[in-house]
Amino acid sequence: MSDAAAIIKAHDLCHCYGQGELRKQILFDVNVSIQPGEIVIMTGPSGSGKTTLLTLIGGLRSVQAGELRVLGSELGGAPPRVLEALRRQIGFIFQAHNLLPALTARQNVETALAHQPGWTAATAHTRAAQMLKAVGLEDRLHHLPAALSGGQRQRVAIARALAAGPRLVLADEPTAALDKQSGREVVELLRTLAKQQGIPILIVTHDNRILDVADRILSLEEGRLSSFSQAFMMNSRNTVAALMQYSHKEELMAQVRPLPTHDFADLLQRISDQLSNLLDAMELLDDSTLQTFLGSLLEVFGAKISMLLGTDRGTLFLLDEAKRELWSLTTLGGEAPLEIRIPLGHGIAGRVADTGQPMHVPDAYAEPAFNPEVDARTGYRTRNILCMPLFNRSGSAFAVVQLINKLDGGTFDRDDEEKFHAMAGSLTGVIETWIALRRHWRHEP
Repeated sequence: MSDAAAIIKAHDLCHCYGQGELRKQILFDVNVSIQPGEIVIMTGPSGSGKTTLLTLIGGLRSVQAGELRVLGSELGGAPPRVLEALRRQIGFIFQAHNLLPALTARQNVETALAHQPGWTAATAHTRAAQMLKAVGLEDRLHHLPAALSGGQRQRVAIARALAAGPRLVLADEPTAALDKQSGREVVELLRTLAKQQGIPILIVTHDNRILDVADRILSLEEGRLSSFSQAFMMNSRNTVAALMQYSHKEELMAQVRPLPTHDFADLLQRISDQLSNLLDAMELLDDSTLQTFLGSLLEVFGAKISMLLGTDRGTLFLLDEAKRELWSLTTLGGEAPLEIRIPLGHGIAGRVADTGQPMHVPDAYAEPAFNPEVDARTGYRTRNILCMPLFNRSGSAFAVVQLINKLDGGTFDRDDEEKFHAMAGSLTGVIETWIALRRHWRHEP
């Protein structure tokens, strides 16, 4: 989508606090564009300028230098009436819910409509009840904030932010004061309601637990804004350590999902190189955290490869030479993992592991080597397959990746195989290090 349609567009935006010798620049040449319907999360350490940028976008602070256009209005040099009109089109959600303690939940939501044109007391009363029902608080209309839990108060704040049908939602640390479950419920609710209404959301957060809800993640450090891929590509000295800060599979997927193909391939290669060096040095082999991280990394990278190739699902198999069989390590998609074991030389994956040659199967049920057992167990229908071997550093096939069903209804071709080779080969370093760690901890399959 072009920048002309952007809801938010900043160009070389700068901001300072203080005067004279005490003057300190907090934002440096910020450039960002946010499109309709996007959910964007902005992360960064405390003091990096996140809240400053959010308040500039919300018309709560005057633009000093650079360009900032929000909802079609240029904010640089804008008079107070323009900023006031802008604020009426934005839903604000803050860490402190800022509910009025003497008003009920319904009355707090009604305050968002009090100065909006076209809303009467009666229509505001009805709308407030509708919004509280939408956030699951229809039985709390008449409760004061003191009688609500932290998660419920934040739900009221969300209802208030969305009541007037804003064109943009800005949220500053909306889950910081909540426990894990309440925070997750609040952000999922915010995403659902906003997507239903087509509202773009910009969320400032330190909460890594919610990163997976984002369409895009931005990083603001020392006043400089970058995308995850930009920040990541600029810091390539220890890619493994940088990724290990994301402790959950969902957080990893949120970081990897937006990467373009070229950056993802570069990331795979650097991960593979660094893990190969790690394996050579036999460092960190007593670190169970690394073992868990590598398992998540395999799932996330495999799922990303499946996405880039337009594949419905897939499986990564490892070869157990002692038992002469393949066993399923992880799935390459959203479905729950299945325990699958295939004798070497049997089935499509077993044949690929035995021969070291890839197989294209345009019609699975017409292929004699295809075993429909998993389809029978799951009710899934396999149409076509691309099955590829992975080779370890000694040149032996030690793993097999099987991708199933092209999403476009077509079949796998040579182009898919080449794309797969360009990316999947870089998984070798991850898998070999994972295997070494597994053996070290005596968790043999």
